[in-house]
Amino acid sequence: MGEQNKTTEDENFLRLSRRDALKSGSLLLTLPFVSVSAGAASASEKPEKSNTVPAEKVIATCSTFDCGGKCDIRAHVSEGIVTRITTRPDNELDPEMPIMRACVRGRGYRKFVYHPDRLKYPMKRVGKRGEGKFQRISWDEATTLIADNLKRITAKYGPESRFMHNNTATSGGAFSGDGMMKRLLNITGGYLSYYHSVSLGNTVAATPYTYGAAASGNSLDTLKETKLVILWGHNPTESIFGHTNHYFQQMKQNGTRFVVVDPRYSDTASSLADEWIPLLPTTDNALMDAMMYVIISENLHDKAFITRYTLGFDEASMPEGVPENESLVAYLMGQKDGVVKTPEWAEKITHVPAQTIRQLARDYATTKPAALIQGWGPQRHNCGERSARGSTILATITGNVGIMGGWAAGYGGCANRKFTTGTETLDNPVKEKISIMNWVQAADDASKVTQEDGLVGAEKLKSNIRILFSLAGNYLANQNPDVNQAAKVLEDESKIEFIVVSDLYMTPSARYADVLLPETSFMERWNIGETWGTGSYLVLSEKVIEPEFERRSDYEWQREVAAKLGVEAEFSQGRDEKQWIEHIWEKTRQAMPDEKLPTFEELQVKRRHLFKSAPWIAFEENIRDPQNHPFPTPSGKIEIFSKRLYDMQHPEIPALSHYVPAHEGPEDPLAKQYPLQLITWKGKNRANSTQYANPWLQEVQTQKLWINPLDAQPRGIQQGDKVRIHNERGVSLVDAEVTQRIMPGVVAMQAGAWWQPDAQGVDHGGCANVLSSSRITALAKGNSHQTMLVEVGKHESV
Repeated sequence: MGEQNKTTEDENFLRLSRRDALKSGSLLLTLPFVSVSAGAASASEKPEKSNTVPAEKVIATCSTFDCGGKCDIRAHVSEGIVTRITTRPDNELDPEMPIMRACVRGRGYRKFVYHPDRLKYPMKRVGKRGEGKFQRISWDEATTLIADNLKRITAKYGPESRFMHNNTATSGGAFSGDGMMKRLLNITGGYLSYYHSVSLGNTVAATPYTYGAAASGNSLDTLKETKLVILWGHNPTESIFGHTNHYFQQMKQNGTRFVVVDPRYSDTASSLADEWIPLLPTTDNALMDAMMYVIISENLHDKAFITRYTLGFDEASMPEGVPENESLVAYLMGQKDGVVKTPEWAEKITHVPAQTIRQLARDYATTKPAALIQGWGPQRHNCGERSARGSTILATITGNVGIMGGWAAGYGGCANRKFTTGTETLDNPVKEKISIMNWVQAADDASKVTQEDGLVGAEKLKSNIRILFSLAGNYLANQNPDVNQAAKVLEDESKIEFIVVSDLYMTPSARYADVLLPETSFMERWNIGETWGTGSYLVLSEKVIEPEFERRSDYEWQREVAAKLGVEAEFSQGRDEKQWIEHIWEKTRQAMPDEKLPTFEELQVKRRHLFKSAPWIAFEENIRDPQNHPFPTPSGKIEIFSKRLYDMQHPEIPALSHYVPAHEGPEDPLAKQYPLQLITWKGKNRANSTQYANPWLQEVQTQKLWINPLDAQPRGIQQGDKVRIHNERGVSLVDAEVTQRIMPGVVAMQAGAWWQPDAQGVDHGGCANVLSSSRITALAKGNSHQTMLVEVGKHESV
């Protein structure tokens, strides 16, 4: 009996040791179990059972983190452990709709999921808010605290005091914690909601003032014959947009010429560009204006297209009630302000040589067809709405709208995208909304949030934000602009009385939780992944492993909270997580009968659905038959001049989109004190701040400040020096990367580094958001994270 117990203990020890080794990747998968036997068997006796490693299961899935690729991830699972990740072999390529192979982010997920620093148990705050001091509690205690505070705060301040924050770590998923939390809040009275996307909100708001609709992009299969592509502030090689890179590389091999306009020589420029044109941030419209001047003055514009489809090109095509010299031609020729918008004029503003501007304009106007594809970085400036509309005017005067191989510029989203129906969040009884940019104000002093700031649905807010949920969202105290300002409000317990955070790690935002919950990763839950931009496929994101310790999905603990609020049956409708996914998929099938989506049972075998829709060209119908299909603008035409914007009489959003010096741009007087423009980019090793804690991906790309040698030398900065980046909002310390890949006058850091303040509030993590402004844009009431003036100096350690 004792020997049998010894055998069991030894086997358990070996099994657990092997389990840990599988997680770390230090044990070969072919290593057999060691068997401990009570006695030796002779050769004549019955042979022992073979102790081989259990069969490995390979599950095709995808991430539903905030990444645009939804790439093909093959999880190799043995004994309930993901032992490695592979991706789609080359011979599985579907030439009609290729799914993406996993990039370095996708291949690094195993280390992220099995990192020892992941949150393991529910906890409550025991120190000062923001200190990061927590005590382990039970799930029953956690859900009771949440339910009790929801009841208390709602009774005292009303449902308008409840706020569901932006979830920056999940995207392209049909089922999310924040979506289900909105459902629960709506069932119990509603919540203060927000509008505006911090990723693309400014261009989505501006593009309709030209075309009447935001979705101005084509499917990428329409670009096969395009001879010229201008990527304007667009970096798909690193940020990943569906299967963009597959098409671009194919086009490159077929002879398409690529020009990249960007202050930084990005990986996209490195891999695609025949020409790189760096320009000063916020001066995009000056470059666009000068290009239009060249095109029109050299008679290269598409006259027939302009005459038939547009409003506001010249004085003869202006709407009624507008004084003289407001048209595009009048502006470019200086008929109102006396300034002719020549390339020489633009060179002084943009630092792009006049001859480069001339040649770019000629190439774009004379290469038929051509595609000017604008990324979302330029519209994250406080002049972003102007640059978005400026690109649409360039596309219009060259006749590149609504045609095969062209591109209407602006937002660029594809209107034929097929989205899953999503969770039924129900109607919100609270009708007022704020811009996501105003949540700090609404928490600090709601009376300061006005309609001028973007409040809609009411003249004023009824309550400050008193209870806040941040589920998979490091925007709270990391991605938010002017982090130091946000932190002061979060620290003040007389403002927001209760904060619930759910995440995988102790992020900078998680440190401000009153209740902190250990969320599951995409490998530990069910979902459906959807691509960004023009990618057109859906992928089943299957639960491939069970969560360890006491981790739970948001939906699981929300069901418990709903039960304690007495609404569980209405909230869950009796469905578990997988049943919700099945329900959503079936609703999607019913909504798109022509697409012939597989059943959910078939999807679990097939794993993905690749849409076989016909090539899509934005505004093709409006161009082909304008009489029966006018543009959805007030005039029914492409509005180069917008009477709607003209009637607003706002100097930052002119009716004719053109260059206006930006706040904290190179012409701002503040540039004398802070002479460098800081921009950020989305890097290849993380999606926003997700995967920052992954040590494998920290090796891929370390956080540094890119600075040009011409700016580094007078400041005494050399490669690898610790530098101090500062402005009136904050200070950040990071190592310098002295490189010609960033133009003079501009410095750059990768976005999403975790904020690491010391006792004096100085950031040691290279978090650009301690330096970014909370200033909102004029039209969309959106973000201008990218517009920031700074000074940089060599850090002298004490």
